[in-house]
Amino acid sequence: MKTIKAMMMNKDIRNRILFTLFAFLVYRLGCAITVPGVNTEGLVASIEDNSLFAMMSLLGGGGLEQFSVFAIGVTPYITASIIIQMLSMDVIPALAELSKSGANGRKKLDQYTRYLAVVFGFVQSISISYSFSNMYNGLFIGGLSTAKLLFVSMIFTAGSMFLVWIGDQISAKGIGNGVSMVIMAGIVGRMPQQFADAWNTLVNGELAHGGWIFAAYILIYLLIIVLVTLINTAELRIPIQYTSSSMSLAKNSKMNYLPLKINSASVIPVIFASSLMMAPLQVCSFFAKGAGWYVTMQNWLGLKTWYSILIYVVLILTFTFFYSKMQINPEQVADNLGKSGAYIPSVRPGKQTETYIDKALSRITVLGASALALIAVLPHLMPLIWADMPTSMALGGTGMIIVVGVAIETVRQVQGLVTQKAYKKYYDFD
Repeated sequence: MKTIKAMMMNKDIRNRILFTLFAFLVYRLGCAITVPGVNTEGLVASIEDNSLFAMMSLLGGGGLEQFSVFAIGVTPYITASIIIQMLSMDVIPALAELSKSGANGRKKLDQYTRYLAVVFGFVQSISISYSFSNMYNGLFIGGLSTAKLLFVSMIFTAGSMFLVWIGDQISAKGIGNGVSMVIMAGIVGRMPQQFADAWNTLVNGELAHGGWIFAAYILIYLLIIVLVTLINTAELRIPIQYTSSSMSLAKNSKMNYLPLKINSASVIPVIFASSLMMAPLQVCSFFAKGAGWYVTMQNWLGLKTWYSILIYVVLILTFTFFYSKMQINPEQVADNLGKSGAYIPSVRPGKQTETYIDKALSRITVLGASALALIAVLPHLMPLIWADMPTSMALGGTGMIIVVGVAIETVRQVQGLVTQKAYKKYYDFD
């Protein structure tokens, strides 16, 4: 309550919150604006029965169901970010050099990411429009011509990049990570309808023991919230000591340990894994036209079979390790400890400290990655156990992981802003 009161009393933080809410309003309004010349009647039910389009609709905040200007969301930007980051890991020397060049290098990489996102957005838009036109007769009023296909694809691409711009504005003038906040806003906006659908399907429907299944559904949601909160707040504390030259610093500081988060990657691996599984299906749907091999690919990547869920788990584990190493560089941490006159007891400074931190990070990342994978696949297992459960209900679990993770990070940022403002006010000598 003290934090909430401090937020409301601080003008800068209050303005940031209001700006973020205004950005959410613009986003939700855009999700309700349908592209001209499209008939969306019956499109919602069709999307919920298709795991690929249901996942895309989840990350797009429901814009795909309305075939709105924000239909593809920020998915192209996320996919481009994955590729650029992977290529920067010593795959392409020029990109690797930029990643090590400080702020200017990161700015250049972000520029390349946006260029690639435009290309991906246009290709994805063409794929979606063409696929929907083949699967749902009457979607495009008067049929889908080449001119209309390019027109709709340009609107989708422009809408996606506009969302990326909104995310940038949220990061600069609002609170939280902009792109993550946009994804969270879309998921939260769909939650009331999602729970209403679950109630109608399980309790009011003809499903046997529907009430008990709905109760289990709610219980799993609560467990996901608890587990995500635990793995995002748990940390390994490595004791550190200071040399005699920095003893005064150690006495005046309450921080006598090095904290390593169990899940330093947060919800990014889940978003990355979901996007990576969608990308091949999106591209192939443009060429497949109901081919048998496309159905096979859907079975492998559609999260409706046991082996597709296994692939999903492997991707989450891989991305968790990958992103954790990006977030925490053992060599840089060891170097910073040496510069500050700190060391880990019984561990020699330098290379041995780097090796020790790397091993500790790897061990706790195994625990964090396993917990994150379990939480991510738990809702997807429910439709395999109860065959009549809609796909959208399973995807809601993935959405909850994103929402809780982003909410925790946003609260931490707000608390940091409150502390920073209080510190400046206390030590303001002007």
